[in-house]
Amino acid sequence: MKPKPSLPGQIADVDLRLLRVFKSVVECGGMAAAELELNVGMPTISRQIKDLEERLGLVLCRRGRAGFALTAEGAALYAAALQLLSATTDFRARLEDIHQRVAGELHLAVFEKTASNPACHIDRALERLHRAAPDVSLHVHVGTIESIEQGVLSGQFQLGVVPEHRPSASLAYRRLFAEAMHLYAGAGHPWFADAPDRTWADLQGQPLAGLGYHSPNMLLAHQKQLQRQATASDQEGVALLILTGCFVGFLPEHYARPFVAAGRMRAAAPGVLGYECQFVCVHRNDPPPTRAARMLLDLLEETHAPDETALRQISPR
Repeated sequence: MKPKPSLPGQIADVDLRLLRVFKSVVECGGMAAAELELNVGMPTISRQIKDLEERLGLVLCRRGRAGFALTAEGAALYAAALQLLSATTDFRARLEDIHQRVAGELHLAVFEKTASNPACHIDRALERLHRAAPDVSLHVHVGTIESIEQGVLSGQFQLGVVPEHRPSASLAYRRLFAEAMHLYAGAGHPWFADAPDRTWADLQGQPLAGLGYHSPNMLLAHQKQLQRQATASDQEGVALLILTGCFVGFLPEHYARPFVAAGRMRAAAPGVLGYECQFVCVHRNDPPPTRAARMLLDLLEETHAPDETALRQISPR
């Protein structure tokens, strides 16, 4: 029988603290793995999770020889905890706004493999923000387009930088920089040889490795009627599939450069088989960005605009 909950609907500071511990345990994949993240021993973490279960009257996880696993109730609580903790972070940021201070936590989520893009100057914007507002606690996350957009919508992230693909009426968009995408073939693939005369029609008959979620990469495959015979959850997965010599696939030019230099892959007909991917910064329309988020948004625009003027805002289609 489940313990009787001692939490009748009121949230105290101790509950928020325990929920943060629970969140870290889930995201680290277990209590032992969370020791470094939380900087406390596993017995303490185990006791805190037990305290949370008793306060809520729920069994949140199974732990034992089979490893750590969430119960259905634990998974539901984790989703609710993300919303609650995001709301408390947002509340603190709004309070700092009321006091006319640029402080609090700022969570920025960025699509993978952007740091090596020479057109990406997110680092400059973050440096300028840190110098201008040292009291802002910066948190940078990396994820897929969908996870970043959902995180911005839920309040988990204040800003996100993603490839532009399908605007939402709930989000505001600012264009930042572009990324050149080329088609690559690995050593051993017939297209690894220099073949500048390859066309889109030729590509329709080739096994393609692509991203397995809604993205400019997937959209292009559908538009050009390409045969996606293998999918990956990220660009590194696409690169691994290309390196087998069995598939061709699209990668950012800057990311593929070391593989090309090592003679492990080559761009096929780079003047024809490629596309340009635009990156945008997204934030919620309502509520509007906090003071710190607005400052970073302005700095992102300034560091990416040649004349340092605001770029146009994208309207949902």
